[in-house]
Amino acid sequence: MWGDIAIAFTISFLAAFMTTPHTIRLAKKIGAVDTPKDERRINKITMTRLGGLAVILGFVVSVIYLLTVMSIEKKIDLHQNNYDVKLLGFALGAVVICVTCFIDDVKGVPAVVKLIAQIIAACIVVKSGILIDTVKIPFFDKIANEIFYKILTVGWIVGITNAINLIDGLDGLSTGITLISCVSLLIIFSLSGSPLMSIILITALAGALVGFLPFNFNPAKTFIGDTGSNFLGYCLSVISIIGIAKTYTAIVIVAPIIVLALPIFDTIFAIFRRIIRGHSLKAIVMPDANHLHHRMLKAGFTQKQSVLILYGITAILGIFVIIWIDSGIWKALSFAIMVLIIILVGYKEFFKQRLLGDADEEIDKEKK
Repeated sequence: MWGDIAIAFTISFLAAFMTTPHTIRLAKKIGAVDTPKDERRINKITMTRLGGLAVILGFVVSVIYLLTVMSIEKKIDLHQNNYDVKLLGFALGAVVICVTCFIDDVKGVPAVVKLIAQIIAACIVVKSGILIDTVKIPFFDKIANEIFYKILTVGWIVGITNAINLIDGLDGLSTGITLISCVSLLIIFSLSGSPLMSIILITALAGALVGFLPFNFNPAKTFIGDTGSNFLGYCLSVISIIGIAKTYTAIVIVAPIIVLALPIFDTIFAIFRRIIRGHSLKAIVMPDANHLHHRMLKAGFTQKQSVLILYGITAILGIFVIIWIDSGIWKALSFAIMVLIIILVGYKEFFKQRLLGDADEEIDKEKK
């Protein structure tokens, strides 16, 4: 298995890394650029935003190659558990989202249109047989029928897709958070005996992100765009469902929720914030500059500091789940308590030193 994991990672990494410069050239040619025209835009210069195409290409090339080779070697049976149908549904849903968001990156489309495309993609996935059907809700067993699980699955896919898209506000933020989440889920799937299919898919996605991140980390040379961020959220949501399939251990089922807690929290908070301020459900699709990363910038953190802090939080959440699965809840809780104590002890001094550093930089600039 580990040899196949290495292959999936390497091919997707190389494909994404080598094709990203081509996406920059393509974006300039067709006008897929992000111009800083309002306070929501953090970038000060015009940036290309089709980097997601490189991630998609790396992922697709790796998955197709490896599944073909593994099928020839009979390491995997695509007819087992209807994986062939499920993969087709996964692919068709991705096409719907990617085509819609590609048009958005080039010409722009209303948020409602993108939401409809996400719902259609999620429905295609559900129709193919990828379904959250392992959640047992106390006292609701009688109403939790197949229709309930289908609605739950569509909601999960649309929710996570938007969560990753909404957190894509700083150089390398959505890319890095998704990468950390992929690594966490890869370890979780390996420890919990999840289907090999989910392990291969999550590894290919991680490799593609590693290949793209050097071009996207601050200072970014290109953006991943709506095409990329929506694709990342879509993939994470669907692969996590495949990973928990036939698993009835509670922690494995809730693991993706904990790992993705940061973008989930930011999305939920944004929904309530927009409804309250707009006094209407229509306000949900109205963008604002009050996401978690915006607040960190307003608090005085730089782009790079904000991104690294959010990376750290995501990594800690992933490690917490891994420890829980491997060593039990009490060890995981003790780890969380230790991390919290260390942060509380060092936070004030860290913040103080950060401000002093900024002050020193300003003094140096004045001297020059």
